[in-house]
Amino acid sequence: MNEKDKEKNLNENELEAVEQETKEVVSSDEAAEVAAVEPVEATDNDKHHDVEELDEDKQQPASVQPGPEAAAPAAKNNGKAWMYISIGLAVVLLFTIVKMPFGGGSSETVGSVNGVAITKDQLYDEMAKVGGEQTLENMIQDELIKQEADKAGIVVGDAEVDKEIESIKKRFPSEAEFEGALQQAGMTLDDLKKQTPMQLRIRKILEPQAKVTDADVKTYFEENKAQFDEPEQVKASHILVATKEEADAIEKQLKEGADFATLAKEKSTDPGSKDQGGDLGFFGKGQMDPAFEEAAFKLKKDEISAPIQTQYGFHIIKAIDHKAAKAATLDEKKADIKEQLIAQKVQELSPTWLEDLKTKSQITNTLKDAAAGDEAQEPAANNAASNSSTNAK
Repeated sequence: MNEKDKEKNLNENELEAVEQETKEVVSSDEAAEVAAVEPVEATDNDKHHDVEELDEDKQQPASVQPGPEAAAPAAKNNGKAWMYISIGLAVVLLFTIVKMPFGGGSSETVGSVNGVAITKDQLYDEMAKVGGEQTLENMIQDELIKQEADKAGIVVGDAEVDKEIESIKKRFPSEAEFEGALQQAGMTLDDLKKQTPMQLRIRKILEPQAKVTDADVKTYFEENKAQFDEPEQVKASHILVATKEEADAIEKQLKEGADFATLAKEKSTDPGSKDQGGDLGFFGKGQMDPAFEEAAFKLKKDEISAPIQTQYGFHIIKAIDHKAAKAATLDEKKADIKEQLIAQKVQELSPTWLEDLKTKSQITNTLKDAAAGDEAQEPAANNAASNSSTNAK
């Protein structure tokens, strides 16, 4: 497994690690079934997460295994990008638990088995048993937060939501990885837009309490400077085919003046890049197949390679652009780091703040009360059964 694969797994590890943190915010009594996209810790060194490992082929970059992942920048920067985006999504996903499409009070048929109807009422009752208590709990939290935002005069408009979504997207190495994170969380872009206002309300309410000094920012930068540095990168396109004969024929066409992007769309077997004319985007060293990477970094801008063989076939590579390695400066990263540290403090404050808010409010949750009653009755029933058995003896 190459460095790109390791980073992909690490990013996925960050995705599910947030579940534990968000569950604490959702409920101190019962863990929420949340698919959140967020790391909990403050540094890239503390990345963690338990996710079922994806199919190995799906994790390979395009030059190793064709796919959109190859458009991502250097692996060392991906972790930081994911950290920023994760923080951005932290509270957004708190309330994406169970979507109940039907309300009660209806005898409308939603299904049937051999002529026997299943009604909306029946469906609602079963869904309420499975996830109703937690869903209602989250609806209660939603209303609590809205009320607090109203008291503070906080208004979240569509323009602000759109700006936040764009900010989140920019923190991902590529559009494909942003979409992949949404899929991992079981969400669509529309879902994210619907949940974003709640995130913004919580942030605006708690940000005044999240104090971050210039000294905090400087310390964080100095402790993590290497992860802010930008390594050397190359932007390349490629055409992948199965045999040397095919590659030689394509090389001949290119030398005769054929358009590279057009041939890539027609001939390449890489489904992740062929529709983009073979474009792989920028990538750093350690992300691609060694032979592919060595050839790509040696090419000058607009230069095309001879056929390069890897275990996936034969590649013809075109260098599109180069980026020299660049050391990060505090001035460049100060705003991003401060935003990140504030977001982390908001996240830390959220569970206590929400519990305190609940304590001060008059809340009714009949599903939770019913579940508590059932739990209380269960030991009594077990004791009665045990006594009956003893007496029988």
